[in-house]
Amino acid sequence: MNFPVSPETLAAAQAEAELPRTRSRRGRQAAVAAIALIAVAGIGWKTLHHSEADAAPMAPAVVQAATPLIRDVTEWDDYVGRFAPSKSVEVRPRVSGAITQLFFKDGDFVREGQPLFTVDPRPYRAALAEAQAEVASAQSALVLAKSDYNRVAGLTGDEAMAASEVDQLRAKVRAATAALAGAEARVRQRALDVEFATVRAPISGRISDRRVDVGNLVSGENGTGATLLTTINAVSPIYFTFDASEALFLKTQREKAEHKDAANVQVRLQDEVQYRWNGKLDFTDNGLDPRSGTIRVRAVLDNADGFLTPGMFGNMRLAEGGTVKAMLVPDDAVQSDQARKVVLTVGKDGVVAAKPVELGPLVDGLRVIRSGLASSDRVVISNYQAAIAGAKVNTRRGQIAAEPKAVNAAASPNADLRAPVAAQATLAN
Repeated sequence: MNFPVSPETLAAAQAEAELPRTRSRRGRQAAVAAIALIAVAGIGWKTLHHSEADAAPMAPAVVQAATPLIRDVTEWDDYVGRFAPSKSVEVRPRVSGAITQLFFKDGDFVREGQPLFTVDPRPYRAALAEAQAEVASAQSALVLAKSDYNRVAGLTGDEAMAASEVDQLRAKVRAATAALAGAEARVRQRALDVEFATVRAPISGRISDRRVDVGNLVSGENGTGATLLTTINAVSPIYFTFDASEALFLKTQREKAEHKDAANVQVRLQDEVQYRWNGKLDFTDNGLDPRSGTIRVRAVLDNADGFLTPGMFGNMRLAEGGTVKAMLVPDDAVQSDQARKVVLTVGKDGVVAAKPVELGPLVDGLRVIRSGLASSDRVVISNYQAAIAGAKVNTRRGQIAAEPKAVNAAASPNADLRAPVAAQATLAN
């Protein structure tokens, strides 16, 4: 059944149906307007930010700069060597027999002529007494021979004896004289055997441990066949031997030709920081090793207290380069640029420049610059990270000073060795 609908009712129903569509369209328009507003605000903020950055650029970095320190430096060359005794003797007996006495303690310092061992001297004393008896017998025979000869030597005329008999008596005198000389020589030999029964120190020095105890039989055969009793090393003075280059050999030879004093050396031990042992070069070998091109060189050092022991290793430095004027900069100011070393400097316009340099030894925390810098250059000595080559910086006046307490690169196992280990130096007094 159909009911009649009024026009007003129909218009109201159509308006209610179109209401959601209108609301959805208005929401979309509001979202689009909000996005547009955000975009405009972002563009405005970016524009404002760039304007502020362009208006206030970053200030240049501030670094300290100073001219290189000019000081007199004594350059050294370092070598590794070993201590050796100035004399070394193997103590062996010169007679055979049983050891009856011992006169030293192992490791003692002994003096030349000091008794060390006693070999049983009784057989040698008996042999000496026998030889002395032979001397007495030979003396009696000589006296008789001379008496017989003198009795006939002055006879003349009828009392004179035949010439042959006189010659025989004269020969007996000569034979008796020779027999007496032989007997006296045997006495001296037997006396030496008695003396050799007491084994004495042939040199002064530190003695090793005994190789033979009391009661053992020892052999006194000639040469190295004799029993080894102990050894003695002379350690005052003591030698320090090392292998050096041909250049050092030539320098030493030229100094000898000019009658210069022997070069000074300083040695430090493995557990020492300072070079506290002083000496002088005293010997170079008579030829270079053709395989290595080096030559054996020796220095002599005082060792009155016997602290230095043969066989110990040491680091020696030799004043080969002499005293020179050198430019010094802090070791931290030296930077690596691929395969070269550079130092940053600041020009008059405040621009940083990197200058390639040739490095020398490290001395009291400062690095010697052999070439690449001028004495008037202003070297960057602080804030190295902010100093970039080509950048402009503001500088403050600084000062380069030595650090006497700094440990030398050769003495510090953790040091950064930027120069050869064989090149070290000290500030000249």
